[in-house]
Amino acid sequence: MNATAAQQHEVLVLGAGYAGLSAAIQLAARTRKRGSLRVTLVNPYDTFTERLRLHMTATGQETAEMNIPELLDGTGAGFVRGWVTAVDAGAKTVRIDDDRVLRYDTLVYGLGGVADTVAVPGADEHAHTLDGPEDATLLADRLARLDGGTVVVGGGGLTGVEAAAEIAERYPELEVVLLGRREPGANMHPKAKAHLDAALARLGVRVRSGVEVAKVLPDRVELADGSGIQAGAVLWTVGTRVSPMAAAAGLAVDEHGRVVTDSALRSVSHPDVYAVGDAAAIRQGYGVMHGTCQGGMPTGVHAALSILRVLAGKEPKPFRFGYYHTPVSLGRGDAVVQFTHPDDSPRRIVLTGKRAVKYKETVTAAPWPTFARMKKMPASGAFWPHGGRYTRIRSAE
Repeated sequence: MNATAAQQHEVLVLGAGYAGLSAAIQLAARTRKRGSLRVTLVNPYDTFTERLRLHMTATGQETAEMNIPELLDGTGAGFVRGWVTAVDAGAKTVRIDDDRVLRYDTLVYGLGGVADTVAVPGADEHAHTLDGPEDATLLADRLARLDGGTVVVGGGGLTGVEAAAEIAERYPELEVVLLGRREPGANMHPKAKAHLDAALARLGVRVRSGVEVAKVLPDRVELADGSGIQAGAVLWTVGTRVSPMAAAAGLAVDEHGRVVTDSALRSVSHPDVYAVGDAAAIRQGYGVMHGTCQGGMPTGVHAALSILRVLAGKEPKPFRFGYYHTPVSLGRGDAVVQFTHPDDSPRRIVLTGKRAVKYKETVTAAPWPTFARMKKMPASGAFWPHGGRYTRIRSAE
């Protein structure tokens, strides 16, 4: 007989990104026959945002829509659509935008990061971002209405590179300028960087490195050296910031507002709160992890397994993660894949061209069969995509 609602342990998962969705599916699928634990996933949209494909959405290309309730179907997890407006860590409650208050016994905090548009004057008002499907669609509409002119992409990181390449390929009549403090691909092996540089040059992307944006205006970007660039549209990919909600709730956070965790991904100040993905400051031997899908899904799975161990009266195991690769699309027909050491430093192994395109598409599509496998997993293990393969996670129970 199932436990009554009063006896059930309530787990709330905030945010249905790669990490949050992995945690919810893993927890619910493992406990659906027990009835002693109820999992509820809270997210503002009922469709999953493929952040890895938002640069495609931003150039008017259609991508598959994944319905979150359908992804949860059969696991026993519930779904609540709404924006989280407050977390009360003392009362163990979460308030959403329709004024509903949700209670929890254990919280999985996965409210990820967005582009840091507040650091530079005018960026928040006048620049586009790739924070979600609505933002990407707004940029797509803007690009489709431009009749020539210049598009400025602020930020020479991998998001900026992918977006600049996609825009240049899709709209060859536009001049695309990629601005950054560092050169694109600066952390890559010389072979990978050379391919990336050649691809951007082939697509006509004008790269300006060693520059800093001082201000974003409605039709212009001003640089710190006093010069400026006229722009019909500006895309901002410089840095990330996380929601201030964790700090407001009294959780211990780092200087970037991310929840500081112990080795099991529990908040160091509130052990009934687990933090995953971009929302967490997770320290490994090589330093604090940076947010990627590659690392996000494993954090969600590990948080789920840690919760189950604690509920079983056992000590959770420490989380261990090493990076494997950095796949970068360069338009639809080209890509570069930089394989890495566990600390994310580059190895000599690199894929380029069509082989890299195929590899990256395999990795990008990998979460869907992974989620399907999680739903059917016995209690003995789980899988996450790792370099185009599936890596087994041994049971934590």
